[in-house]
Amino acid sequence: MGNKVYQTVAEAVRALEERGFTANFELIGKTFRAMESGKTFNPDDLTIVEHHRFEGSSDPEEMAVVYAIEADDGTRGVLVDAYGAYANPDLSAFLKDVRIDET
Repeated sequence: MGNKVYQTVAEAVRALEERGFTANFELIGKTFRAMESGKTFNPDDLTIVEHHRFEGSSDPEEMAVVYAIEADDGTRGVLVDAYGAYANPDLSAFLKDVRIDET
C-alpha cells in the first residue's frame, strides 16, 4: 500500500489522479474497460500497484477500497469498490486474478 494515509475515498482518488492514474476502469463481462479510450483488459494484462482501504467508521458509504491499477500497455487508472457485504462479487472475482505488485 502507498505510504500516504488518506482520510476519504475522494482524497485518495484525487491524489492518484494527480500521480497519473487517470483512466476510469469499469468491469464489462469478464474484462476491464478504460472508459475514455475504450481499451479492454483481461486480468493478466493488469497489476494492482497500490490500494487504500476505508473503514467507514463515520460514514458507511466510505466502506471502500481504492485500487491504483496499471495495464501492461501503460494505461493507469483508479477503481473504487465497496467491501464486505456491499462488494460487487463479479468485480471481486475478477480482481482475484489480477497481479499485485505494491513494492
